[in-house]
Amino acid sequence: MTIEIDKLTFDNNGLIPAIVQDDRTGKVLMLAYMNEEALQKTIDTKETWFYSRSRQELWNKGATSGNRQQVQRLLFDCDQDTILVQVLPQGPACHTGEETCFHKKAFEQATSSREVVQEVVDEIKERHNNPVEGSYTTYLFREGLDKILKKVGEETTEVVIGAKNRDKAEVTSELADLTYHSLVLMEELGVTVEDVKNELRKRRPNREVLRNE
Repeated sequence: MTIEIDKLTFDNNGLIPAIVQDDRTGKVLMLAYMNEEALQKTIDTKETWFYSRSRQELWNKGATSGNRQQVQRLLFDCDQDTILVQVLPQGPACHTGEETCFHKKAFEQATSSREVVQEVVDEIKERHNNPVEGSYTTYLFREGLDKILKKVGEETTEVVIGAKNRDKAEVTSELADLTYHSLVLMEELGVTVEDVKNELRKRRPNREVLRNE
């Protein structure tokens, strides 16, 4: 992880705002401030370090709570006066116990579906680790791999039938069913969404090469 600290613009107090974002979901988790030392510690340790304006000292996110943030990448904006820190959170970002500090809704034009896949993944994992009587997901895990595979096959067939009928609503519904059962299968086999994303990324053409052709 490299960043040219001397090219960044710190304010008169030697601070720069750092926006922390969940690398998996894109959700903004918190806003804090770094000085040069906090930024360097973040680079060196691959964990987030900030400067507390009230206590006037460095602090390592999660050092006391255990809710650490593993840094995946650092980016800075076009004016070089704000840092974006993309992390894998090991727990809630907010001191209230909420996943993100930005949990108080002020306005919403429409419900966002951006994080729904990760939410379903988390719910499936919870049912796998903590079975609940009467839960369909718990039932699938209890029945085992053959049952899960049978459902994946059935839902795949339903998608094909809906597509042959050119029924958009039916295909949409069946694709949702197939996605859910595929996610259950992935949990059963230890395959993550990130594994699939990385595989897709490897299959993409090198855009830098294409631009130079």
